[in-house]
Amino acid sequence: MSWLRALKETARSGLTIERRRLEPLIAIRGAAGLALVLGISLALFGPVVAASSAFGAFQAAIATFQRSWRPRPVLALVSGASLAVSTFLGYLTGSRLPLFLALLALWTFLAGLAWAAGPTGGIIASSNVAIMLVTVTLPTSVANSAVHAAMILFGGVVQAALIVLFPVRRWGAQRDALADALAAEADYARRLRHDPLAAFDPVPLMTARNAAAVTPRQARRRPPELRGSRGVAERIRPVLASLADPAMGVPSEGPERDRVRELLAAAGSVLDSAARAIRNGDPVKLAPATVAVLRTPDTGTLLTGPPRRAAERLSVLLSDVIETAEGEGTKEEQAEAEAAAEAIKGAGEGTPVAPHRRRPTLLRMIPVVAGAMRAELRPASPILRHAVRVSAVATVGYLIATALPFGHGYWAPMAAVMVMRPEFSQTYGRSVARFGGTIVGVSLATAIVQTTHPDVTLSAMLSVLCALLMYLLMRTGYVVGQACVSAYVVFLLGMAGGNWSQTVHERVVLTLLGGLLAMISYAAYPAWETPRLRGRLGDWLKADGRYAASVVDQYADPAERGHDDVRTALLETREARVAWQKALATAQHEPVRNRGLSRAAADDTQHALAEFGRVAMLLEAHLPCAAATPVPAAARLAEALRRATEQGAKEVRERRVPDWAEAHEALAQWDARQRTDEGEADPFVRHGAGLLLEALEEFSRGLDGTPKPKPSPKLSPKPKPKQDPDSKQDPDPKQDPDPKPEPKPGPYPGQNPDPGPNPPPEHED
Repeated sequence: MSWLRALKETARSGLTIERRRLEPLIAIRGAAGLALVLGISLALFGPVVAASSAFGAFQAAIATFQRSWRPRPVLALVSGASLAVSTFLGYLTGSRLPLFLALLALWTFLAGLAWAAGPTGGIIASSNVAIMLVTVTLPTSVANSAVHAAMILFGGVVQAALIVLFPVRRWGAQRDALADALAAEADYARRLRHDPLAAFDPVPLMTARNAAAVTPRQARRRPPELRGSRGVAERIRPVLASLADPAMGVPSEGPERDRVRELLAAAGSVLDSAARAIRNGDPVKLAPATVAVLRTPDTGTLLTGPPRRAAERLSVLLSDVIETAEGEGTKEEQAEAEAAAEAIKGAGEGTPVAPHRRRPTLLRMIPVVAGAMRAELRPASPILRHAVRVSAVATVGYLIATALPFGHGYWAPMAAVMVMRPEFSQTYGRSVARFGGTIVGVSLATAIVQTTHPDVTLSAMLSVLCALLMYLLMRTGYVVGQACVSAYVVFLLGMAGGNWSQTVHERVVLTLLGGLLAMISYAAYPAWETPRLRGRLGDWLKADGRYAASVVDQYADPAERGHDDVRTALLETREARVAWQKALATAQHEPVRNRGLSRAAADDTQHALAEFGRVAMLLEAHLPCAAATPVPAAARLAEALRRATEQGAKEVRERRVPDWAEAHEALAQWDARQRTDEGEADPFVRHGAGLLLEALEEFSRGLDGTPKPKPSPKLSPKPKPKQDPDSKQDPDPKQDPDPKPEPKPGPYPGQNPDPGPNPPPEHED
């Protein structure tokens, strides 16, 4: 992408306004806290101290809107306390320009490194530095600065207290995350009725997993309907996919397919009911027809083999979802839900509820955050480059703005710190949006001031109104929020005695200066994602290989293997794919030429890895029980897959095409052993192993840019022969295929890409 096009795209994204769901009660609560702090400060200390306390309360409320699963009172207290400390230290050094510049450089550098702890920490730290640049100009003595710092902390305490006293949908974010995950699976089940290879977006499952991590205090207070459902929901997805997939044994049409469609429709109904119950805190209410479909004995008569096992597991998992989602309803409602769950479960055994995920407390997070920041102190780190850029821009911007004959020189570094992000597109888009929002907000606020000539009380009321609009509309677009913030600052500083006549041109010119410095800094010292794409792709290949190897290894000796390594490998695969998808999305907007990985190669290789993960997921859906017959050859193949993908990841980074000879050799040894030992044959896992290798070959072809050849007869599925109704196995893949094989009906390379177990990244800010 050229620079001109990149600038056009980022400017358009920065000025975009979206229709989003508003949260008026939360916005009113934040504005009420700000009004309370302003009123108390005005009555006790006057307008100057009131301005400082208002900044503290304003920033504390903004911190509670960030995407974090930590308790909102904690975020408000952390924001208020850190801003108070920043203001006090800033005032102590403010009288000596070199000392203040040194503190500003250090503070902004640490704020840049805070992005290593996540977007919430980075946003709060950056906002505190920006507001500190304003608040340090208000005190007049050391004692007075201590009062200002105390009132800023008071603003954070008030906002935290209001959240505790007037909660709005307590546990609402966690309820929504879990309900969204169940609703996504319900929609997936319904789509599978018409498209057995329908794609699934696992982002809701990833979000629900993040929301499920709680501190010990939260674990004791968590509603019962939020305990256990998320783990069960994650196990439902592969079961739904394996039940619907024609490759598992159910023909495309006929009574078996009709039964599968009925089961999928019933599963969608149950999951939707559970989602509504969890979202609203009500008991689960199921239609009698849905319960009848899931408990009918016809399923065991019509389905055999893997489909029957999938149907039985689905019934057990759905019953567990109902039991954990039934909530705190009346005794009659709970009894009705429990009866429905027992009816669905039938003869199956329930799934044990896994222990909750633990989230470190705030004090225990300090060494974790410090370790994450230390890990970013390396030359190639994008976080370190961002910290260096923001530190240099803030310092240079303050010097330039101070030398200009405008006054209020803090506006330039404040604008730069607020818009700068570790990514190119966000930095440039926010720079344009801040400049546009500043012009609108400052112009409107100044016009109101010059027309009405408000006194201190009216200025305070207007600032609270602007804050209310900011809280209400901040998720609709950065340009809208910036317009509200600009007007808020105008009214607040006017209340403290600011000069109205200079507000418009000062803020516009200095904001433009700060934005330009931010954009120039990224061009001069960038952290492009495009050159790192091959590394991200290699990481995903390595993680995907470990996941597939862990799944295949379970078949080698089921009695001795545990499933913990499969789950761990699956989570690592998701994280690797998230990193790849995020890097790819970022690289598409960068004005950088591709270096060794074209867009076509990126699309083809990610398609192949998605298919690789999908086949591994279907194998995981039918992991053998401890009493199942071992398949010793699977251990050799699992080890070969693990080594081959690790070596393949290294070759991808070195711009070479991976070779899968070791994995093919292990599969050939498997076939040779099965020819001499018929008792070891397992057509299901052997067929899946062949499909895994076919996906790897497609990955190499996509990376090399060679056209896709016709399917190999050895790895392509043959037409399904007629089976005995009592048979519980798929056709033996060792038989000779038909010379004209039918198109593959399952999740194989070249058909309907599915994200597999790895979701695309969620937008951070």
